[in-house]
Amino acid sequence: MIKLSKKKKFNQNLRNQKTIYTIQSAIKILKKMKSANFIESIDAAFHLNINPKKSEQNIRGSILLPHGTGKKIKIGVFTTGKNVTVAKESGADFVGMEDLASIIKKQTIKFDLIIASPETMEIVGKLGPILGPRGIMPNPKFGTVTENIQQAIQEARQGKINYRNDKNGIIHSNFGKINFSEIHLYENFLTLHNNIKQAKPRQLKGIFYKKISISTTMSPGIFIDYLNL
Repeated sequence: MIKLSKKKKFNQNLRNQKTIYTIQSAIKILKKMKSANFIESIDAAFHLNINPKKSEQNIRGSILLPHGTGKKIKIGVFTTGKNVTVAKESGADFVGMEDLASIIKKQTIKFDLIIASPETMEIVGKLGPILGPRGIMPNPKFGTVTENIQQAIQEARQGKINYRNDKNGIIHSNFGKINFSEIHLYENFLTLHNNIKQAKPRQLKGIFYKKISISTTMSPGIFIDYLNL
């Protein structure tokens, strides 16, 4: 049997594993927990009543959180012509073509987001086996394949996030940091929750959410009363 540290035991005892909490109460509990020696992210896990093996039931989307994520992200941009200057002036961390592809293949820099203009997709497409599993393959649905490079970078810096379900039908997404105010975390969560809810496939009957939980980077999860949001 694994022996829990005092910190983990304290955090475990702050919530009842079998209780379903309001989102406001859950956020309050997370903020009372003893945190790690860094500013932890707060994440949500949405367990969906979908069949991930059916492409028409897979959920993906993007949303600009009202208060951002608090996360500093590293952005790589594939583009050409005047957009190279635009990307650099807009705050991209690296702008290139074959040289950027080489960096990604060698994984010498870990990017959190890749943006591409349409004419570069022949090069970017070959990076699918690397970028796809990490969830950062440029996609028009996410606004990461675009002519408007400046807008894409600005939105990413402001807190735009992309989400998609995994093979188990679960969407994992960050919606802030533990040092955010309770109201900012609540508004971010509600924005994310409502956006995912609107993506429910039309052909899907019955419930959409099976359960939802939130947690910090190091804390145990807390189940949310999603029926009364």
